Amino acid sequence: MADLSYPSASGLRARTDWGAIWAGMFTFVAIWSVFGLLGFSIFASAANPNAARPVTGMGWGMGIWAIVLTIIAMYVAGRETGRLAAVTNKHDGAIHGMIMFGLAVVATLLITTIAGAALSGGSGVEGQVHNPYLLDVFTGLGWAGFLSLFLGWLAAMGGASSGVAARAANVPLASSNLRDIRPAA
Repeated sequence: MADLSYPSASGLRARTDWGAIWAGMFTFVAIWSVFGLLGFSIFASAANPNAARPVTGMGWGMGIWAIVLTIIAMYVAGRETGRLAAVTNKHDGAIHGMIMFGLAVVATLLITTIAGAALSGGSGVEGQVHNPYLLDVFTGLGWAGFLSLFLGWLAAMGGASSGVAARAANVPLASSNLRDIRPAA
């Protein structure tokens, strides 16, 4: 009688690994918070409090810092998401990276909103909204924020895909998951 071979189903994924996505999101928030405060400290210490506009140039520096930091933090977080998700192809890794990116953006917006409300005393900035200098700072931050998010999105998906590729190099080929089954009789 001929021996029969059945493929093992251990390499198949049918669900999203939320534990890996949450771990990636916390990795991003940790990296971005620590190094974001480092950049803020560096650029804030360069401000001249005796000048008419003490933070001139700080917006550009912080914008560039935010773009580079977001790309690096999203790539690292995406790579960890891809490695932890136990997916075996780059498409599933990119999907996990995209979901991690969305969750990280929501978490960052929530943290920023809460921090802004706490720093303003919860009353908002009613008297300062029409200040042209402040509006110029927010315009620069808007473009830097857009570039940070767009390039961070690509970095998260690329990192998750490369995390899958690094993990898949250690996984044996699917043909080695075949087990020979001998007939019972």
